[in-house]
Amino acid sequence: MWKRTPLIGLLSLAVFAQQPTGEKLAPYYPTPESIVEKMLDFGGLKAGEKMFDLGSGDGRIVIMAARKYHAEAVGVELDNDLVVQSSEKIRQLGLQKTARIIYGDIMKQNYASANLITIYLLPESNITVRPVLESQLKKGTRVVAHDFEVGGWTPVKTITVPDDGEGRSHTLFLYIR
Repeated sequence: MWKRTPLIGLLSLAVFAQQPTGEKLAPYYPTPESIVEKMLDFGGLKAGEKMFDLGSGDGRIVIMAARKYHAEAVGVELDNDLVVQSSEKIRQLGLQKTARIIYGDIMKQNYASANLITIYLLPESNITVRPVLESQLKKGTRVVAHDFEVGGWTPVKTITVPDDGEGRSHTLFLYIR
């Protein structure tokens, strides 16, 4: 029998109870911390705002948004193991009041309350999620896409980071709905 802390056991039960059905829109590839900070700065995240990270992986964007920017930060992730891992990290850091991870399909969430959306999905996935964002986002909501544009949208600003500290360049695209 597995030995778990009560929180992990309850979290796992809650996660399995939801059983989201959805298609994974990108492989898990962690964003370097230096780029996470640039994404949140580029998106103009302010204290008290609400942000969503679509495909939140290990939760690093959500955690930084809550911890450093004092925003209400929500990640949406389809991979159960990553949800458990990132939720536990949020708990360990004491960020449960301002950060959380939804175990679910990014195509089936409500983003109407967002001030900022961050995405690091494949180009075709950005196109897939675009109608959901177009139908839900309020005027003025910012969207920061990492490395891949949102097809059909024109960015208001683009920056390229030549070196993330690990020798890789990144391009960020800012959209305002």
